[in-house]
Amino acid sequence: MRGFPDLRIFTGNANPELAREIAEGLGGELGSISVTHFSDGEICVKIEESARGQDIFIVQPTCHPVNDNIMELLMMVDAFRRASAHRITVVLPYYGYARQDKKIKPREPVTARLIANLITQAGASRVLSVDLHAGQIQGFFDLPVDHLLAGPLIAEYLKERDLHNGNIVVVSPDVGGVTRARTLAEHLHTSIAIIAKRRPEANKVEIMEIIGDVRDKVCVMIDDMIDTGGSIVQGADALLDRGGAKDVYACCTHGVLSGKAIDRIGGSRIKSLVITNTIPLSEEKRIPKIHVLSVAPLLADAIRRIHEDDSVSEMFQHYSGH
Repeated sequence: MRGFPDLRIFTGNANPELAREIAEGLGGELGSISVTHFSDGEICVKIEESARGQDIFIVQPTCHPVNDNIMELLMMVDAFRRASAHRITVVLPYYGYARQDKKIKPREPVTARLIANLITQAGASRVLSVDLHAGQIQGFFDLPVDHLLAGPLIAEYLKERDLHNGNIVVVSPDVGGVTRARTLAEHLHTSIAIIAKRRPEANKVEIMEIIGDVRDKVCVMIDDMIDTGGSIVQGADALLDRGGAKDVYACCTHGVLSGKAIDRIGGSRIKSLVITNTIPLSEEKRIPKIHVLSVAPLLADAIRRIHEDDSVSEMFQHYSGH
């Protein structure tokens, strides 16, 4: 890296474009590593340059295919530990299994903690993440965690489109996301509303009530992730039909967009959906209604600060969510 001779950035197969953007933002190129598969599906990792004494950053969101990407990550961490890297920082733009962060029913695993244990035991020195599904996941790691927020990035995008200063209502699609919605609303100097819902089973949603005044208002729904798209589409319908909203926009950090999500969103009454590139958006999922913001500058700045032992929290000192 230009000006950072001991800093190296590597990636597996999860999101190489994002990793390349980050490396370019720091004035360099990705490190050379081979991550391939044997014919029986086993993963093979080989570092193709010296890592001894280097400050290593591995960019690997654990998105689809989740288990392959997690295994790639663990093997890369182990390889760098055995190659005598000075420090290994795991950059997790998206943390898979984050929704399994507690026991809801008897005899269930807490898989988010299990993944944290695996990363720790593999030999990572610290973790850099973006918008964890639940903030307490930071406590699952027995090592330092830097938790970045995509809220400021989304807020600036909305401001550029004059969606601020009371022109909108920020809507949380569930009670659990109220803090996120309130933080964005404060930054945009506007009010919030909440959609109360219940989940009779996984990926099934029932809208129960809209809390707040949205009549004749432009609504911006904000969430940390959108998976199948059911919650966000039903939420938009409820805001328009039951709440009397004028228009509905949607934003999230992690566009998981699995199953029929693209068809649902494309056919919905949502004006546009803003996501970030923590998870790569494949060509077949790129529809005009979806706009992608890059978190590469955010991650590059954080990586530089970690490498130079500067404060990461200062990045968000003007954003009330930190």
